[in-house]
Amino acid sequence: MEYVYLLLCFVASILITPLVKKLAIRFNITDQPNHRKIHQKAMPRLGGLAIYLSFIIGLIVSQQDSPYIWPITIGSLIIMVTGILDDAFELRPKYKLIGQLLAALVVIRGGLDVEFINLPFGGQLDFGYLTIPLTILWIVGITNAINLIDGLDGLAAGVSSIALITLSIMAFLQGDIFVVTIAMMLLGSTLGFLIYNFHPAKIFMGDSGALFLGFMISVLAMLGFKNVTVVSLVIPIIILGVPISDTFFAIIRRLINKRPLAAADQHHLHHRIINSGFTHRQAVLIIYGIAIMFSLAAVIFSMATVWGSILIVGVVLIAIELFVEVVGLVSNDYKPLLKFLKPKPSSSGTGTGTNRYDRNL
Repeated sequence: MEYVYLLLCFVASILITPLVKKLAIRFNITDQPNHRKIHQKAMPRLGGLAIYLSFIIGLIVSQQDSPYIWPITIGSLIIMVTGILDDAFELRPKYKLIGQLLAALVVIRGGLDVEFINLPFGGQLDFGYLTIPLTILWIVGITNAINLIDGLDGLAAGVSSIALITLSIMAFLQGDIFVVTIAMMLLGSTLGFLIYNFHPAKIFMGDSGALFLGFMISVLAMLGFKNVTVVSLVIPIIILGVPISDTFFAIIRRLINKRPLAAADQHHLHHRIINSGFTHRQAVLIIYGIAIMFSLAAVIFSMATVWGSILIVGVVLIAIELFVEVVGLVSNDYKPLLKFLKPKPSSSGTGTGTNRYDRNL
């Protein structure tokens, strides 16, 4: 039955998106080109409204019965209003943050938070007074992470779709039909929009879409892995590896360069891949591939033993670090692991110290 709702939201999104595009053009809610952006002409950017309306249609038809449905609905409405206002008037960062905090507090007030986790070698870690701050940090962090990767046609929608598919699979394996259904409806809504958003895009999702998808994915991840083990808590982090790692290294980059954390730049993952010589579409597909690998790692991680899980996390972290250094995500000079792995020139050989390695250089 969940696939019926996916199809319903998919069709609704296909039909609604062109109407939202006309609405955005009518009220001049457009994304203007500048030195930081890839596109060369003004683009309508209210696409998130189409995703949201399609999802709401699915929500109404499916008539979900869950104590979390109203907190999620009200929280997502607050996020959507915040995103629409930002698309239309370009809100200052602090006002966007206020909207995100309000949405997070609504779902927390509705009973959705992570109060404790079971430790892998026995015992329990109770978060106590840190429960609410940590829950807010998770929701706001993931919400903004999706927003930060929304820099190429179809990128945020595609990465979000991959995350939603993975969350659906994990929830299905746990027998959580509510999370599966909500994720399927979001997936259908996003894929319908992606038809118009993939390169060359006809409409952007804007902050309305990126914030909405980020908020919903953060909430679904919490629902699917609520009050569980440390191992299970890592699963949504791996699933969302692309936006989380891009956001993490953006923070590191700005701290190193002594720039405000909210300052925009052209050193995000998608910028660096394009600067490496790939086309717009190739860059998007490469990041899709990375997101799929993260998702596969999350599925394998969920089935591994504790020590196997630790090994997988270690491999993933090393792979991330290597990729970050290769593409210059922090800076062109930041290559500690590559420098460590680089073979040292041998001191043996001719009297001048020149060897085969040196000649190749």
